[in-house]
Amino acid sequence: MSVTLGPLSLADRDRVAHLTVHPDQRRFAGTVAEAFDAPQEGVDFHAMLIEGQPVGFFKIDRTYPALHGFAEAGDLGLRAVIVDAARQGQGIGTAAMRALPAYLRGLYPQARRLWLTVNLQNPAAIASYRKGGFQDTGAIWPHGGAGPQHIMRLSLES
Repeated sequence: MSVTLGPLSLADRDRVAHLTVHPDQRRFAGTVAEAFDAPQEGVDFHAMLIEGQPVGFFKIDRTYPALHGFAEAGDLGLRAVIVDAARQGQGIGTAAMRALPAYLRGLYPQARRLWLTVNLQNPAAIASYRKGGFQDTGAIWPHGGAGPQHIMRLSLES
C-alpha cells in the first residue's frame, strides 16, 4: 500500500466529507466537517491518499509558534490528523507520517521542524507518530482540549 499526500482547498470539501472517526476519537482530532466549517487563517488542509482516493485528513498550521511557545518562528504545526475509521489499523497513519518530511519540504521549504501535541490518552496515535519519525520531547502541553498532551517534533531538514 502506497500512501501519498496532497493539498486540499475549501472547494475540496466533498472529496473528504466521507472521512469519519470513531466516536471516542472525535475529542482528539474533531471531524472533517468541523475543520471545513471553521477554516483558520494560516492553516492549510491536506489529504492522505491511496490510489488517489482520500483515506485521511490533516491540517498544517503555519501560525503554530504564535500559540505554542516551544515552537520557533518558521516551524509548522500538525493538527487534526484523521484516518478514516474504516481504514484504521492498516498502517496508513504511520505511512503518512513517514511521507511528511519530503512532502512538506516541497510545500514549505523554509520550515525546519514540524510539531504536534497528542493526548496522553491516545496511545494508538502516539505509537503512529513515533513509528513515523516523531520524537517525544518529554515535555507535556497542559492546554489540550481533551487533557494533557505529549509534545512531539519531526525534523524537516534533509
